[in-house]
Amino acid sequence: MQLARWLERLALREGETILDRLLALSPDDRQRLLRTVPRRYLHELDERWYQWAHDGQREPPGDWPVWLIRAGRGFGKTRAGAEWISEMARRMPGARIALVAANENDGMRVMIEGPSGLLAVARADEGPKWRYRLRELHFDSGAVATLFSVGAPENLRGPEHHVAWCDELAKWPKGGEAGWDNLMLGMRLGDKPRVLVTTTPRPVPLMIKVAAVPGCVTSLGRTAQNPHLPASFVTHMIAQYGGTRLGRQELDGEMLEDVEGALWTRALIERCRVGADAAAKPVRVVIGVDPPATSRGDACGIVVAALLRDGRLAVVEDASVENPPPHVWAQAVAVAAARWGADRIVAESNMGGEMVEATLRQADCTLPVVPVHASVGKARRAEPVAIAYERGEVVHAGAFANLEDQLCGLQVGGGYAGPGRSPDRADACVWALAALLEGLRKGPRPGVRRV
Repeated sequence: MQLARWLERLALREGETILDRLLALSPDDRQRLLRTVPRRYLHELDERWYQWAHDGQREPPGDWPVWLIRAGRGFGKTRAGAEWISEMARRMPGARIALVAANENDGMRVMIEGPSGLLAVARADEGPKWRYRLRELHFDSGAVATLFSVGAPENLRGPEHHVAWCDELAKWPKGGEAGWDNLMLGMRLGDKPRVLVTTTPRPVPLMIKVAAVPGCVTSLGRTAQNPHLPASFVTHMIAQYGGTRLGRQELDGEMLEDVEGALWTRALIERCRVGADAAAKPVRVVIGVDPPATSRGDACGIVVAALLRDGRLAVVEDASVENPPPHVWAQAVAVAAARWGADRIVAESNMGGEMVEATLRQADCTLPVVPVHASVGKARRAEPVAIAYERGEVVHAGAFANLEDQLCGLQVGGGYAGPGRSPDRADACVWALAALLEGLRKGPRPGVRRV
């Protein structure tokens, strides 16, 4: 296949690039085609980075003033920042550019001299020069990028800029807001001053402030979305941190905030997390169920809790089902009960205790069903359960992201400020753990002791 003939036949669809069509070829056809391309053109193709970038790294359309890339580690944030600044320097000869880091060492190590920094992404025919004493990077176009440390915010008072790149905003030291404010007050050169922020998320006030800038465009991304990372690295990171607060923040790019007046905090749940193997051979298992109040729109909370041999209580499974008809959620409860050898079900009875039990019986679930009434019991039961977490009496045997989000939305007094309309998973968890706590207070039940 010759390049000239291939290009003649090429009819690109809207938004499609030559690279898209090239990658659509079979590996053999692609190799045959590339062997006909002169080396200088192959080098040029390789250096057109935006052809190879994934969606989260591409500049968004529109007249945005701030572009926030909030993503997990290894997503390619630094590469996106360096490539965008380099492109701005090419488009805007003589541009004044601000590079803002937590400190000068981080700025030089990552933004300037790093493997994905500005010097590394320069094209073969470009020769940007880093002037260490001036903290300036001079581009061939005459554009000049100056490195600033947010730890010295007064240095940003006065200079004017066309564009700016702020890296790792979430790790800026306290007082970083002064540096941000001084930077923004100096973004007044050219027709469309713009700021790019690249960071992993943390629920710090400055992050929230930046995201709330009128017209701000946010690109979200997970570590696993970078196709250039080794698959073994991604697999190992997900296996080790997936679902935990650290993993959701550092790998998935989620910004996890604590609700004011919440009974559970993210830090509390992390402190109570243990491995899934800790729940092997439990002494007793109870399943909490929060049936949907309507036939559509609500999930059925189904949470399995266990009494462990060391006396602690453990959440061992979130088997909740989204928007199920009655026979589906009843079957899910029956399957979970059989899987864990549960001895009873504690179910919210607002839709009628007899109706809940009848629905479960239709799914061949013969376990005792203990009804609880949410309107009078939710806050009364939730607060002692939260205290049990504080005392280290409850653990999570694994990671249960959706359940934990809802727990962190339950507030003192019975309020809810978490995701979704109803804390169905959290309520089911509370019912199950409250039943186990009540059993512990009453002492061991009579039964046959194993020898």
